[in-house]
Amino acid sequence: MHLFGAADTIRTEAGADAMPFLGPLLRQARHAARAALGPARYDAEFAAGQRLSRDAAAELALGYSSPADLLSPDGVGSGSRTGAAELSEREADVARLVAEGLTNKQVAARLFISERTVDSHVRSILNKLGFSSRAQIAAWVVTHQH
Repeated sequence: MHLFGAADTIRTEAGADAMPFLGPLLRQARHAARAALGPARYDAEFAAGQRLSRDAAAELALGYSSPADLLSPDGVGSGSRTGAAELSEREADVARLVAEGLTNKQVAARLFISERTVDSHVRSILNKLGFSSRAQIAAWVVTHQH
């Protein structure tokens, strides 16, 4: 529902209309979502999506973030999350090396730690950032380098 709301805001800001053939499909999807979630939850999640920035909506659409990552506890869109403060210094090091395409064994050798410790760091990074793949870690590192 967050993406429906975000798309609605972006479309309105751009002064665009949905392509005519998409109208019935969008109405059907929204109707099904409202029936599944109930009107109150549907409206709340749609409104939360409307408050997301374009960057945050893109992160959500690409699976780089989850709705919980992008919304503050009061349900207000926080824009794009950085996530940098969530990773420890060692986790950030591991994430950078994963982004370079190194295996856990290669990361371990580079950082002088055990392969098991690297595996633990990778699992922690995936968990903290809400990702499910090393490719998502790599994409996150690329977009968050300073």
